[in-house]
Amino acid sequence: MANSDLDDLLAILDLSPIGDDVFAGAHPRKNPPRTFGGQLMAQSFVAASRTLVHNIAPSALSVHFIAGGDPQVDIEYRVVRLRDERRFANRRVDAVQGDTLLATALVSFTSAGSGLEHGVPMPNLPAPETLPTIDELLVGYEKVVPGFVEALRPIEWRYTNDPSWVMREKGGTLTTNQVWLKADGVMPADPTLHTAAMIYSSDTTVLDSIITTHGLSWGWDRIFAVTVNHSLWFHRQVDFSDWVLYSTSSPAAAESRGLGTGHFFSPIGDVVATVVQEGIVKHFPGNA
Repeated sequence: MANSDLDDLLAILDLSPIGDDVFAGAHPRKNPPRTFGGQLMAQSFVAASRTLVHNIAPSALSVHFIAGGDPQVDIEYRVVRLRDERRFANRRVDAVQGDTLLATALVSFTSAGSGLEHGVPMPNLPAPETLPTIDELLVGYEKVVPGFVEALRPIEWRYTNDPSWVMREKGGTLTTNQVWLKADGVMPADPTLHTAAMIYSSDTTVLDSIITTHGLSWGWDRIFAVTVNHSLWFHRQVDFSDWVLYSTSSPAAAESRGLGTGHFFSPIGDVVATVVQEGIVKHFPGNA
């Protein structure tokens, strides 16, 4: 039986130890011209997690992207142990190909016990089972967004709003993008992999609101976009076997840089994680 896209994702998250706190990460079968940022972040997180001395939950991940990765070459993840205590741990992970540093991640782990709890309310949106699949939303747009059609899709998406390529054809704008997500298949029990899958998916739609606020879309418009940095704060353990809502918006864009922010919500409305991503986004008016 052929491997599914989720099998590919789980395979590349199964890093190979190649030295003391050094791991090798492979690429999946389907790749963009440069290594997908979500892959770099998810693999960095797994590398950091595999070096923990104590069983501590992750609290934050912050990644700065330095150079594009070659999908034909494995990535080496070098972990530096910055702190190891019973309730706190910190790691730095450098993602390297040859002599080129692709990204540097800082990962923190905290086990501080229960405390005050609150969270922003989850938007009241249609249930994911009532919404069209991503494959249905791509019908008729294969030549507009071929990169999306051909991309690895280990995550099932259900847009609650029109995706950018549909919005653009209708002539509208969107200041928020809200998508239900879950693994497209059976996930292992390992909570690290559930968190890594969420990290991977956090790089999928977070910049969309920058361009949809202006009525623009990938494919229809000439847009150059590249991620500069990406951070997540983990509030609760995610179960990526079940639906989570990823609600994103853009609070600011200026000087060819835009900020995307978002929250992951559990099915019962708890805030699972908060995301902030900065990207260089340039629009060249005219026909694509």
